Amino acid sequence: MAKRQNEFHSIQDLMKDVISENKLTKGMHQLSVKDAWAKLMGKGVVSYTNKVELNRNTLIVNLKSSVLREELSYGKEKIIKMMNEELGEDLISKIILS
Repeated sequence: MAKRQNEFHSIQDLMKDVISENKLTKGMHQLSVKDAWAKLMGKGVVSYTNKVELNRNTLIVNLKSSVLREELSYGKEKIIKMMNEELGEDLISKIILS
């Protein structure tokens, strides 16, 4: 029978350990990016969004509206900054709106 450790760990720390040990970080970043996009851009932009994905350090956003794509292209740096702040780390360095 395995010996119990008497140390207490927070659930957050345990989840971080499980995620890193099982190499799930990339998938968790994908989910975090989608949630951050929905939270920051609001229902109007999200309704015109087909797909949001993170490929290495590039955020790729597929939009239904060319007008919205053009409008968002003016604020790429601001979107990158806001997304990184929401995610709590510098995951995104480039954004592609297609």
